Amino acid sequence: MKILLGVTGSIAAYKALDLVSQLVQCGAEVKVVMSQHAKQFVAPLSFATLSHHTVYDDLFEDPLAHIELAKWPDLIVIAPATAQSIAKYRGGFAEDLLGSILLATSKKVVMVAAMNQAMWAHPAVVENVHILTQRGVDFLGPMSGLQACGDMGVGRMMEVADILCFLPRYEQVQSLKDKTVLITAGPTQEALDPVRYLSNHSSGKMGYALAHSCYNHGAKVILIAGPNAQPILPFCETIPVVTAAEMRDAVISKIDEADIFIACAAVCDFKPNSVHAHKIKKQCDQNPMLSLQANPDILAEVAARPNRPFLVGFSAETESVLENAQQKFHHKQVDLMIANQVGPGLGFSQDEHELTLIHAAGIQVLPKMMKSQLADQIVSVLSSL
Repeated sequence: MKILLGVTGSIAAYKALDLVSQLVQCGAEVKVVMSQHAKQFVAPLSFATLSHHTVYDDLFEDPLAHIELAKWPDLIVIAPATAQSIAKYRGGFAEDLLGSILLATSKKVVMVAAMNQAMWAHPAVVENVHILTQRGVDFLGPMSGLQACGDMGVGRMMEVADILCFLPRYEQVQSLKDKTVLITAGPTQEALDPVRYLSNHSSGKMGYALAHSCYNHGAKVILIAGPNAQPILPFCETIPVVTAAEMRDAVISKIDEADIFIACAAVCDFKPNSVHAHKIKKQCDQNPMLSLQANPDILAEVAARPNRPFLVGFSAETESVLENAQQKFHHKQVDLMIANQVGPGLGFSQDEHELTLIHAAGIQVLPKMMKSQLADQIVSVLSSL
């Protein structure tokens, strides 16, 4: 991927150095254009060294450079994007090289905003961002936190790791553009007492990989996640839940927004009939007995709705994997069922796995690969059904 990075005059310009380094390590080719104010914060030589390209900063050094640079990239990223640079782009100013490139380009532009919290909230900036968004410009951030001036609030430039989560979206075919995908991920937990609970070994890795892939393919993503240790996905709305009942309620509250529902979570099938108010004490002469009741079947409830979305279910099995998954495919009347063998060293918590996809057109086996790759394969299949 070819990325033109515009760096403007902000103390956050130092983060752009790490962004260039990370992009190059990911295989991108990066060329940097600096405003004159940006050079007050970071030397051009630093960007030239990291990008392995000459840094561009003079509109008049080559009178055709702005045209050539406007056509060269797959994507233009302005990071940091100051209040000044946003205003100039909205107004169509071409007084410097970066401004001229932005007026001459037909490529996608992403602006990573960074400024004082009061400036970000100013009506002029709010209006400029709104107008540019209507023109097709994407904004990342800013984030909330402590600022260089000592203020607290929304204005910090998004961290590089989070920016890198967003950029693959611009490489993919947008097969899910204008679609909203609702995904459940991770385990649920059912309390026995204030200390113990019933659960399973689900890590949430597959659900989070699917959320990432759906976003990269153009979807708006809503993620309903049980307890897990996965990194936060900054690009999607995440609703944390604990119990199966909480997950069910969250799904029902969002299901009317969804075009696609992916039930990837490993929901506990049962919960205790009652929860002890205090820790259950160990009795040497007694074995405590658990009385259980069934949890709601979230996928079946959604499938029964009159205006249901496209449905994707997961069938986690330890035996007769394909047979059990086929039964669920027909019984729950989903559009795509994914057979998933679990057990010691299989499925849960693993980075690699293999899956079998069942749909009306037949059965498709996905061989062992990284879960991120499996997620892309699943999204490709559901996009074609």
